[in-house]
Amino acid sequence: MIDKANELLEFAELKMEDAVSHLQEELKTYRAGKANPEVFASVIVNYYGAATPLPQMSNITTPDAKTMLIQPWDKSMIHTIEKAIMDANLGFTPQNNGEVIRINVPALTEERRRELVKKARTAGETAKVSVRNARREAMESLKKLQKEGLPEDVEKDDEEKVQKFTDKFVKKIDEVLELKEKEIMTV
Repeated sequence: MIDKANELLEFAELKMEDAVSHLQEELKTYRAGKANPEVFASVIVNYYGAATPLPQMSNITTPDAKTMLIQPWDKSMIHTIEKAIMDANLGFTPQNNGEVIRINVPALTEERRRELVKKARTAGETAKVSVRNARREAMESLKKLQKEGLPEDVEKDDEEKVQKFTDKFVKKIDEVLELKEKEIMTV
C-alpha cells in the first residue's frame, strides 16, 4: 500500500512538472520585441505534401536583436516558407533574396504588449488548473488507498506532501509568468 502511495506522489509531482514545462514552452513562442527563433516553432510549411514545422526544414539564426535569418535547406521552398510565415500571422513581413529569408522584428506597441501579457496570464492560469487537477486526482486516489488499507496517518502525511507539491509548482508558475511579463513589457 505504501509503495502505491509513493508511486502516486511521484506521478502527481510529474504531472505538475509537466504543466510548468508546457507553460515554459508555450511562453517561448511569445514574441517580446526581440528576435527569438522559437516563435517559428508553430509555423507549419507544406513541404512536398507533408506538414512540416519550419525549424525542421531550415536553419534559423539571429544575427542581431532585431533580425532573424531563415536559411531553408531546400532553396526552392523559399516562397512556400514566406507564405507559411504570413499565414501564421506572427506580425512579420518576410523578405527574401533567393538564398535566405530576412525577418526584421518590429518593436511591439504598448497595446500588443498588454495583449501578450494577458495571453501569458491565461496560459499561466491554464497551467495552474492542470496542477490543481493533478492535486485533486492524487487526493482522491489517496482516499481510495486508505479505504483499501493504507494507514490514516500515512494518508494524511501524503496529502500534506501533495499540497506542498501544489504550492511549490503554483509558485513556480507565478515566477515564470512574472519573468515573461517583465520581458514583454521591457521596451
